[in-house]
Amino acid sequence: MPDCRLSARTLNEWLLSPQGDYVLSREQAYYDKKVVDIFGFNALQLGMSEHAFLRNSRMPLRMYGEEAVTADVRFCHDELPFPCESVDLLLMPHVLEFADNPHQILREVERVLRPEGNLLISGFNPYSLWGLRRKLSSKQGYPWCGDFIALRRLKDWLALLGLVVVEERFTAYTPPFNRATTLARCHFMEVAGDHRCAGSGGIYFLHAIKRVPGMRLIQPKWNKKLVGNLLPVAPKMNNNKSHNETSE
Repeated sequence: MPDCRLSARTLNEWLLSPQGDYVLSREQAYYDKKVVDIFGFNALQLGMSEHAFLRNSRMPLRMYGEEAVTADVRFCHDELPFPCESVDLLLMPHVLEFADNPHQILREVERVLRPEGNLLISGFNPYSLWGLRRKLSSKQGYPWCGDFIALRRLKDWLALLGLVVVEERFTAYTPPFNRATTLARCHFMEVAGDHRCAGSGGIYFLHAIKRVPGMRLIQPKWNKKLVGNLLPVAPKMNNNKSHNETSE
């Protein structure tokens, strides 16, 4: 993949640009609406720690972790410092496409998620106008230096780990223009995109749940004939005697 070891300052500078602000506003709206109805105790956001995508979450403990000094917890994404099955909700905004080893990150995510825990991912869609812009560019600077991961490919990775995708959505149908006025004039494409070009948005969201198969009690196969011989025989009532006693 392209060399994309970017500092937090470079990322934040791009998010302050018209392109970045356009993406950030749509992602914030999605996460604000989504996390409010997911319940639990511990929530963790990996990456983009300066942007509180967990601000609407009702969970008592909300953590923001990455390598940047602004994070609540500093760590590498492929070595999460949390016990197994300890996180109820985990957010990953644009982590995988800029990682050297996305598979290891997902393995760590699966490890720390509780059974029935929720995973929310946002990423750049390679099959969109934003993906086309990346192919035509020199792949330098954020976000064009990242390795955009196709949605189908990501879903296969999650399925191998037992993470079941329950929802997928798209946004950012507007071309990646650099001017805010041009982006505003193309706002009509957002409404049209969901109805006519679903799947071609520049940003996709995935909601996955860690499914753990329940235990099934394996009962012994009884020998009915043998069991019948071992059980005591119930005494039979004398119907004639009972009838005579009733008559008297």
